[in-house]
Amino acid sequence: MTLGYDSQLFILAFDHRGSFQKKMFGIEGEPDAAETARISDAKAVIFDGFARAIEQGAPAGEAGILVDEQFGADIARKALANGWIVAMPVERSGLDWFEFEYGDDFGRHIEEFNPTFSKILVRYNPEGDTAINRRSVEGLRRLSDWLHERDRKFLFELLVPAEPHQLERVGGDEARYDLEVRPDLMHTAIGELQDAGIEPDVWKIEGLDRREDCERIAAQARRGGRDGVGCVVLGRGANAEKVEAWLRAGAGVPGYLGFAIGRTIWWDQLKGYLAGTLERAEAAAQIAANYRRAIDVYTGAV
Repeated sequence: MTLGYDSQLFILAFDHRGSFQKKMFGIEGEPDAAETARISDAKAVIFDGFARAIEQGAPAGEAGILVDEQFGADIARKALANGWIVAMPVERSGLDWFEFEYGDDFGRHIEEFNPTFSKILVRYNPEGDTAINRRSVEGLRRLSDWLHERDRKFLFELLVPAEPHQLERVGGDEARYDLEVRPDLMHTAIGELQDAGIEPDVWKIEGLDRREDCERIAAQARRGGRDGVGCVVLGRGANAEKVEAWLRAGAGVPGYLGFAIGRTIWWDQLKGYLAGTLERAEAAAQIAANYRRAIDVYTGAV
């Protein structure tokens, strides 16, 4: 198979599970049937916003969603039936290492839905716990091999959380860590994962403030003949101003394809809907506008 992806990607991400049920709904542990229905309904509002954006002219061949099976199985099926791009997570939510959500049965779940991309989120700091990193690598290599043996696309969300000694180097300033330390760690992490035999088609990358860092990361993602591999910007729940700066930094960089943004686009709208201060239709309309705004910012900066 050919490694990589050759089109722009504008993904509305709402595959959040553990953090979503805790922070949005205050639900600890496994949700019951009624709680699950409430969470699924909230995700349906986000999907309504996505569908509205498509109706309003968002590029259907480049727009897509990232949604989970636990709370969004029906949404995924509807989107796939419409021929839209769908990415679905494979990892168990909330862990510091990679672990399959459905254990050895992961392949059956992927094949049942047949998404455009199988996605994983991994926290991997090259200077972090070597045992945790090694544990993640073993599972990731298994997934990478399984996907590519079956000609399936692989979306890899890389998070590089700061280690205590790294924060100490910048006086505990997380903004300085993001600017001065994290880009080099991301570059190293991608190289280590590639060397371990893990081959994403698209890397989902934490926002970078400097264009030259975007260029370095994209070049690393494409090193050694991986010329078709791409990168997309993730939002990390930052405010709209910050996310738009990250989009502009990456737009037009060879290898950058677009974004996969979630909470920045829909968090406040869902809060309003759940609190009863926003009607469902208005919440969806605002989500659609925020999503289209992100697309416009990215394409306008290319």
